[in-house]
Amino acid sequence: MAIKDILTLVDLAGKQHAAQAALDLATRTGAHATGLTVAFEPVVPGFIAGPMPADYIEIARNQALKAARSAGETFTEMARKAGVAAELRTAEIITGGSAEAVLAHCRLTDLVVIGQDNPDAPEPMRELLIETVLFEAGVPVLVVPYIGGSLKMNNVMVAWDGSPTASRAVHAAMPMLQMAKKVTVMIVETGRRSTSGEPGADIATYLARHGLSVTVDVVPRPGSGVADAILNYVSDHDVDMIAMGGYGHSRMREFLFGGATREILASMTVPVLMAH
Repeated sequence: MAIKDILTLVDLAGKQHAAQAALDLATRTGAHATGLTVAFEPVVPGFIAGPMPADYIEIARNQALKAARSAGETFTEMARKAGVAAELRTAEIITGGSAEAVLAHCRLTDLVVIGQDNPDAPEPMRELLIETVLFEAGVPVLVVPYIGGSLKMNNVMVAWDGSPTASRAVHAAMPMLQMAKKVTVMIVETGRRSTSGEPGADIATYLARHGLSVTVDVVPRPGSGVADAILNYVSDHDVDMIAMGGYGHSRMREFLFGGATREILASMTVPVLMAH
């Protein structure tokens, strides 16, 4: 499917790496770009016995809207300079509350672009928003690292395990794979086979039929897990972008065992396109 509509969550501060990546991609594809700013309304702590002064709540809300408006003006100017057809929207949510107001904007777009949480300039709910959009919006998500970097497409890597989520990521990433000079299918050896024949032969054939130059590389699984195998491969092979499935587990399982998806999102150094 062609990318005709891109939505990006605009950072409230910083260098707007996600917005820039979205506009770069819109320029290449001719897509319309929507910048979504989020105004985080204050949450009233439950342990406060008396009601919060109305003027305090109103002041805090106005400050949140002002920050969102300022970020939106930055996005609008970036889109103007890029020559991209764009619009600006704002979603208001309560800090720590439901993200449904954001999800409503994300569900009718081809791709959501969002920046990785920046530890030097953290924003409320950023990690939660990434996970919520990935698992509940029903559209692919491109997460851009906070360290920035251009959206190069020299070597795009598909992290392939034969799963439905990996398959959805490949289909979602196809427009970007077709921009790449080289596509690397990276498979972490687990000892299990989803198909007969050489590992990766099936997806390599599929991608080759779409005119892509494909290399398959099977790597041993390190003791530290799949996420480390992927991150190490990216570092060692000059990968520009990863396409992979996003996996959701229960909070208890994440707490006890960790999760490859969360580890990738925490330690990524290149853009990651995920689908669930």
